[in-house]
Amino acid sequence: MSHALTSVSSSSTGYFDDDIFTRICDAITEQGYIVLPNALPLDVLNHLFSGLIDSNPHQFDQAGIGREQDFHTNEFVRTDQIQWLELHQIFAQDYFAWIEELRLRLNRHLFLGLFDYECMFAHYQEGAFYKRHLDAFRGGTNRRLTTVLYLNPQWNPEDGGELLIYRKRSKTPIETVVPSFGTLVVFLSEVFPHEVLPANKSRFSLTGWYRINEGLTL
Repeated sequence: MSHALTSVSSSSTGYFDDDIFTRICDAITEQGYIVLPNALPLDVLNHLFSGLIDSNPHQFDQAGIGREQDFHTNEFVRTDQIQWLELHQIFAQDYFAWIEELRLRLNRHLFLGLFDYECMFAHYQEGAFYKRHLDAFRGGTNRRLTTVLYLNPQWNPEDGGELLIYRKRSKTPIETVVPSFGTLVVFLSEVFPHEVLPANKSRFSLTGWYRINEGLTL
């Protein structure tokens, strides 16, 4: 599930937008998060969406909380379903190449020491939710930066399913993100609690985490 991305290749790097990468780096430096509509080219998004739609629904597992021996499901906390994305999946190659380029830029400008990346499709069926939480697991600080890419064509505000982002000691969200197709959210995993509100129809996202090398002390 966790992958070093140095072996990722793309048929073209012409879709890399220096301005987008710069905006992400600047925002992470200044405020720790960013919400970007249309961050990736439409053809990359369409390949991801096609891959998602073509996936066998039986390959989605009930999501849980915790890692390894601490993993368990808790339907009072989250009720989504997930499918891990792998490097060999052809439809995701351009996305992984983009993610690798962002990793290099972040390390170059912010010295974050990001080493690898893991990501999954998340499917929230009608009424599904994920209560307020942090992405960095207790006792493990290897997740440094979270990415969320929304893959919901023709999503309207009344469809619900918003992502709420908080500061740690605040009950009032600092951002309310409508999960529209192509919107990208990037934030520091250990800093920003967040939650997913129930949606009125199926809601899809591609959620990933840049990680540091657990064997290194930074």
